[in-house]
Order: sequence, then C-alpha cells, then structure tokens
Amino acid sequence: MVSVTRAVFGDLPLGAGTVEKFQLQSDQLRVDIISWGCTITGLEVKDRQGRASDLVLGFAELEGYLQKQPYFGAVVGRVANRIAKGTFTLDGKEYQLAINNGPNSLHGGVRGFDKVLWTPQVLSNGVEFSRVSPDGEEGYPGELKVWVTYTLDGGELVINYRAQASQATPVNLTNHSYFNLAGQGSPNIYDHEVTIEADAFLPVDETLIPTGEVAPVQGTAFDLRKPVELGKHLQEFHMNGFDHNFCLKGSKEKRFCARVHHAGSGRVLEVYTTQPGVQFYTGNFLDGTLKGKSGAVYPKHSGFCLETQNWPDAVNQPHFPPVLLKPGEEYDHTTWFKFSVA
Repeated sequence: MVSVTRAVFGDLPLGAGTVEKFQLQSDQLRVDIISWGCTITGLEVKDRQGRASDLVLGFAELEGYLQKQPYFGAVVGRVANRIAKGTFTLDGKEYQLAINNGPNSLHGGVRGFDKVLWTPQVLSNGVEFSRVSPDGEEGYPGELKVWVTYTLDGGELVINYRAQASQATPVNLTNHSYFNLAGQGSPNIYDHEVTIEADAFLPVDETLIPTGEVAPVQGTAFDLRKPVELGKHLQEFHMNGFDHNFCLKGSKEKRFCARVHHAGSGRVLEVYTTQPGVQFYTGNFLDGTLKGKSGAVYPKHSGFCLETQNWPDAVNQPHFPPVLLKPGEEYDHTTWFKFSVA
C-alpha cells in the first residue's frame, strides 16, 4: 500500500504561484517531492536497527531551493549535463544556448526544468508532473511536452520521464538528487562502498566535456565493477572525486546500473535504468556554504549523485547514443532507486 498526501510547501515571489509538496509513503520508504522542479526534498529509509533517516541533501523551506544551489533533488532538462560551448547544429541551423558553466551550457541553461513550476496530478501510488516547454525556451528548438512520474513500490522509488516534441530537439532528462546513506548532514561519503556496472567511461577535458573517446575502465580508477570503498579509492588514485559518465550496456530494457552500500547503517541503494549512461558525481563542488535541513552543512564529498542519462554532449558527438527526439516519437525512460538493508 502506498499513501499520497499533498500540502502547500510555499509561495513563489511576486505571485508566481504556489509550490505544493507530495508525500509518498510505503511500508519501507517515505519520499517528499515538490512541484518546483519536480524536486525530491526528503527520502526517509530505515537502517538495520529500524531507525529512519533522511538520505537526500536539501532544504526545509522553499527559499532554500530558490537560491543559487547545485540542483539538489531536481529534475534537470531540457538537456541534462554539459553541451560544449553551449552550441549545436541541427538540420543546418546553429543553436546557441546560455553559457552557465565555464564555457559550456549545463543542465538546460539559466532557467532549466529545475527552476520552473510543474503541474501535478495525484496517482494512487505516486504523483505525475507535467509541463510544456515552449519553442525557443533557453534556446532549444520546438515545443516539448514533458511528463515526470514518481511512484513507490515497497522499497523502490520509480521515476519515469516522457516527452513529445513539435520539432527535432535534443532531450536528456534526469534527477539530480544527492544521497548520503548515513543520513543527510553526515560529513562525507568516504565509508560508502560503490559498484558501477560499466565496462567503459568517458574521459573529459578540463571543462568536463567528453573528449570523444570511449575508454575501457579496465586497469583504471574508473573500474568500479567490483565494490570499492570510496574514500580509500579516491586516496589511492589521488582523485579529487568523480564527475564522469559511465557507459552502460545500450538497450531500452531495465538493467542493473549501480549499487552503493553503507556498512555502518546497513543501507543499500541499487539503481536500475533504461538509460545508456550514468553520471557518477561525488559532490566535488559542494563547499559547506549552504545551510541545509536540520542545520546541516554540506561540505565537499558529503553526498553523491547517480544521474542516469544519455551521454554528455551527445548532440555534438555523432558516435554517442542518439539524443534527438523527433516529432511523432516519444522519449520514454525509467530509473528505479531500490532501497534495502543488508
């Protein structure tokens, strides 16, 4: 059984609308999602002692999400991740996007899908958010109708993304939740054990754009096919952290993507997806300046993201999986976050 309750979360400035919060609860999971950016603001899971903790970084109030902050819990789009120099060419026409991350365009631009109010509809086991992204929004071609659905099934949070376009446009949607399996507000994720089921990854240049090479993980710091303890692994390879796309087996079927285990609490997160890639990000840019829930601060490496998605800059790299959505087609991807205790 899943219960769904809705409440007011806050009002946007200048009468721009009311943000609602939807609480989804099963016997194993409690998830809070707001209609601003389809943002996951809370996710409570019990540890092996039966004590519940909130595992996602974020804010108690709407104001926190309206300030400059690193996409905590939000759906990002129209195109997640980076597009080199914020530009691409489609049918002979060049499109210029906002440059908002060094020389590149990141997560849909200045006002991406994370910074808009979505229209909610309550379902028996979750909530569906929808919006229409107008032609030319943030520089992208064509009108895009988008639906993001969150449902609970026992210990599993399921996120489905659908979209339809009026003209050809790149589309790449993901959720940018930062997790800490010890509980949000815990100082770091070094005691987390990570596995990613990928034989290849994408090396990046100094602006974090893929070089184009699809590199085998074998014999590198990116070989996470067997579990590694994150802190020790970063030390051993003298790494600042991960912010890389891992290449998954290409198919539209549900498949295992990643597993994170926190020995201290016994909590396990397993990720399954239909997407061809996952961006593993270890919160390298967090710096402790943001005040989160319950007085928490979020220093570097205090949370991790597993952003299931197409490969970064795919619109400019023809040998990457196709990222264009054409009229008459439907973008349809699902990711499963499965929580358990070991």
